[in-house]
Amino acid sequence: MTQPNILILMVDQLNGTLFPDGPADWLHAPNLKRLAERSVRFANTYTASPLCAPARASFMSGQLPSRTRVYDNAAEFASDIPTYAHHLRRAGYQTTLSGKMHFVGPDQLHGLEERLTTDIYPADFGWTPDYRKPGERIDWWYHNLGSVTGAGVAEITNQYEYDDEVAHFATQKLYDLSRGADQRPWCLTVSFTHPHDPYVARRKYWDLYEDCPHLTAPEAIPYGDQDPHSRRLMDACDWRAFNLTDENIARARRGYFANISYIDDKIGEILAVLEATRQEAVIVFTSDHGDMLGERGLWFKMNFFEGSARVPLMIAGPGLAPARIDTPTSTLDVLPTLCDLAGLSLDQIADWTDGTSLLPVAQGSGRDAVPMEYAAEGSIAPLVALRDGPWKMIRCAADPDLLFNLDTDPDERINLANDPAHAGTLARLGARIDARWNLARFDAAVRESQARRWVVYEALRNGAYYPWDYQPLQKASERYMRNHMDLNILEDSKRFPRGE
Repeated sequence: MTQPNILILMVDQLNGTLFPDGPADWLHAPNLKRLAERSVRFANTYTASPLCAPARASFMSGQLPSRTRVYDNAAEFASDIPTYAHHLRRAGYQTTLSGKMHFVGPDQLHGLEERLTTDIYPADFGWTPDYRKPGERIDWWYHNLGSVTGAGVAEITNQYEYDDEVAHFATQKLYDLSRGADQRPWCLTVSFTHPHDPYVARRKYWDLYEDCPHLTAPEAIPYGDQDPHSRRLMDACDWRAFNLTDENIARARRGYFANISYIDDKIGEILAVLEATRQEAVIVFTSDHGDMLGERGLWFKMNFFEGSARVPLMIAGPGLAPARIDTPTSTLDVLPTLCDLAGLSLDQIADWTDGTSLLPVAQGSGRDAVPMEYAAEGSIAPLVALRDGPWKMIRCAADPDLLFNLDTDPDERINLANDPAHAGTLARLGARIDARWNLARFDAAVRESQARRWVVYEALRNGAYYPWDYQPLQKASERYMRNHMDLNILEDSKRFPRGE
């Protein structure tokens, strides 16, 4: 079996409900729409955890946060946890990352042979939440609603600077791969930070949505009527300090949609280079988690509602007939799917993943209930969830259960957990949750991890500071023409195609 090249295109905080079957018709995303036409579109895919670092560690390892111990955005991703980069590299692949993966800790590669950029977020323990202080806001890094009230237009931002660089290095890498100096199959992961807030967009993308009919958010749920975790999230976002107007909300949503179009442009650049250099690859498109965008009165992520927890997932490649698959799936499934595509024995990786290969699912087979976990800021104890057929059940030891039927209640406004008519479903899913998770043990592990990191972080910031942030190697003396090279060989080897 020929091992295919693999191109993974990952974005940040992209709400999966906007991708019911590829990008929604009203989104200006022509490149992603063309990709969708030749992809298997997994329309009900969920993050393993609705926060950046836990989601990405789970995406790369195929393991839930309770196994990776990446509970929050400042928890170390241990070097001994196999990732898809390890599995593929072991099977002979060259593995590269351009962009964000929010690795925390001194290991900034996790099986990757090469990283082309640094990360946009810090790699140390500074963003550690503290369950010992429920209700505490850590203002210097917690989300607040300034991202909403500050929405608008700018030609350059911190995030644009980053993603422009990510796309540039990705296209340069594809050009380099086309030259054929390395005969191994390759896996290139390109990971952007948009459309993550702040909701600030370049004018050319902002103007695309001037008359967009989707700038109004669904009706908010009053604070007093929210479930306990949602109230905690609103408090964590300091909602009382901001008076959100309809105009604020419309501008925030417009900036978010505009940045989807920006990302579409960048993906178009990458796919154009892939085509121009005549390289074939399996293409995977996904996000780490979603964004509530004002629905229910909530913003950003950190919960299991559809806007936060559901993500797009599209896979295009040889032997994958384009289709829409409605079976609920998980970002945990990407690792075993990549290994399956690369010809690895799934028995060989079975101990190292909580996911399942999506190749049989694409052919119509089922998948077990999809699990999710959350144990970071805004929570006071771990939350877990299962998506099973039309049902979603959410459990936290600190809160009442939540049970939704997404077929009859896609907006998740009717909690059926106390409805006697659904007591059997609650008991069935509750038994499956209790069989999978020991919530008291989970809680104890999170608290121990947090407490350790508070000690270590304070110690390491006292005196000389050695950063863990990735420092990309730039070997300028090995680029272009240098006097230890033969100019004739250089010019020929750097040209592709040759002889035209």
